[in-house]
Amino acid sequence: MTPEEILKVQTYLQKKFGLPDLTLRMRKTGDSVEVLLKGEFLGVIYKDVDEGEVSYDFNMAILDIDIEDAA
Repeated sequence: MTPEEILKVQTYLQKKFGLPDLTLRMRKTGDSVEVLLKGEFLGVIYKDVDEGEVSYDFNMAILDIDIEDAA
């Protein structure tokens, strides 16, 4: 992902979820970025190009202990 793409996706997610502290950070692989909220790792966004169409897939693992703490 290019820096311009990363900024566009980050801005979209910040507005969509109302989370200005949500940031994206490059990874060593060029097809994905880390998603962070106030510096805490949330998940990974992968870029997918299929037949010329681009999409972004957000993958977030939720641990059972995190769910227990939220209840």
